[in-house]
Amino acid sequence: MSIEITPGTWTLDTSHSEVGFTVRHAGISKVRGAFTDVTGTLTVGESVSSSKVEAIVKTESFDSNDNNRDAHVKGADFFNVEQFPEMTFVSTGVAGSPEEFELLGELTIKDTTKPVTFKVEFGGVAVDPFGATRAGFSATTQISRKEFGITWNAALEAGGVLVGDKVTINIDSAFVLAGQN
Repeated sequence: MSIEITPGTWTLDTSHSEVGFTVRHAGISKVRGAFTDVTGTLTVGESVSSSKVEAIVKTESFDSNDNNRDAHVKGADFFNVEQFPEMTFVSTGVAGSPEEFELLGELTIKDTTKPVTFKVEFGGVAVDPFGATRAGFSATTQISRKEFGITWNAALEAGGVLVGDKVTINIDSAFVLAGQN
């Protein structure tokens, strides 16, 4: 697999990136939101297989556009941000074609680490008007929140539960080659 990207360390450009999520609510709709405090690095080796992605997400930055829900999710029933202030991702490999590939890695939420596979689309590389070299990627995966120890729920009168188990994670990211603004 060959992606045209300069070897070196690339830093996540947080003002041009988003880590979002979608989860089913009451079995009939979806709640969307994002984590607003994320850091990450992309270390590009001589080959894609020797490259690595690492990211840290501050759980306190959970934002679903509803203060009451956000406070509940940050509490002990869900993320318990006091005890577990970060989620992490560390890549372990890649597979697929240059334009659409899979990024394999380990996701840690609370005290549980599980393998995950992101489907990734490489957006390309460009030099912006300020001289910074940027690379763009979009990625998505789906996880079971129960597998990460996030099991709180409430039964619905009509059947089913309030919060779905499957959470879709969507990432749109821009990385900047180190040493550039």
